[in-house]
Amino acid sequence: MPALWIAHVTVTDTEAYGRYAALAGPAIAKHGGVFIARGGRFVQLEGKERPRNVVARFPSVEDAEACYHSPEYLAALDHARGASERELVIVEITE
Repeated sequence: MPALWIAHVTVTDTEAYGRYAALAGPAIAKHGGVFIARGGRFVQLEGKERPRNVVARFPSVEDAEACYHSPEYLAALDHARGASERELVIVEITE
């Protein structure tokens, strides 16, 4: 079943986070991920508001998790750590 990778992000260092984004996009695409929302308009109804919200669709939970643990994504993640506060969850789509 397909899955969504959902990230809620507050960027604290724009330059370093830009390096993360430049590397993360290709890593996500390599694992079958396709962005369906990146930093667009949102309405926060509950919980902590994060100004950047990203959703990518993957073929499966396993593909999304493999992406997260891949050398390419981990190299990107090195730039996000210390440059952002974020939560990331993978959710299986039950259509």
